[in-house]
This record gives sequence, structure tokens and C-alpha cells, in this order.
Amino acid sequence: MNLRPHRREAPRIDITPLIDVVFLMLIFFMVSTTFDKQTQLKVDLPAASVLEQKEKQPDKIEITIDPKGHFYVNELELVSHDAATLKRAIQKIADGRRDIPVIVSGDRHAPLQSMVTVMDVTAQLGMSRLSIKASQKQNAE
Repeated sequence: MNLRPHRREAPRIDITPLIDVVFLMLIFFMVSTTFDKQTQLKVDLPAASVLEQKEKQPDKIEITIDPKGHFYVNELELVSHDAATLKRAIQKIADGRRDIPVIVSGDRHAPLQSMVTVMDVTAQLGMSRLSIKASQKQNAE
């Protein structure tokens, strides 16, 4: 007969459900928190008759070709309708940026040479984000 006391394992606390609850609370607070700037200094600015305006960098260049093959860059007609003038206009707007998207929309009756000129000029400037705008064809039933 063995009269030695039985060794019982030390009581253990299972913290797995506690970790689950903590993670759920963390996710809840992350999702429900708004990140507003609550501490802003409010300043009443003085008025001026002429405000200095910063030139806004364009986020895209839109080139339109009319039926006669004339170029419009960002809705402004070019003085001369040749490749050199188009190149200067794009360089001025892009200001050295090559990642700016160029969107070309040409009239369906515009000369093909005008479209090729636009593609050639943008390639010479190293602009690879060129897209051509078209309208959806209406099915005649």
C-alpha cells in the first residue's frame, strides 16, 4: 500500500480566451477610432486684396485632336500644329515629370498622322503612360 500523498499538478490558468478577447477589443478600437486632428490652432488670417496663388501641378495632360488635325493641350489650342510646338507644350506642362498620364482623344475623322505625332512626341519625352479615349459604340438595332 502506497501512503504517500499524490502529487497534484500545480493549478494552471488557461489564458487563451483572455487573449482572444484582448485581440477582439484591439480590433474594435482600431476600427472605431477616428483620426481627426483635435488640437489645431485656430488663426483668423488678415484679408488682402491680391492673393498669391501657387501654380497647381497638373495630374494629367489631355491632348485633343480635331477633325482638321489641330492639337489642343488641356483645352488650349496650340499656335502651330506641328510636332515641335506640341513637344514644347507638353514639356512646359509636365515640368520634367515623366510619370504624368497623357490622355489622347481624337476625332474619328482626324488624320492618322496627328495621332502618330502625339505618340511619337510622348515617346521622345519618355512618357509611357499614354491612353486613348474613345466612346462606346452604339448598336443599331
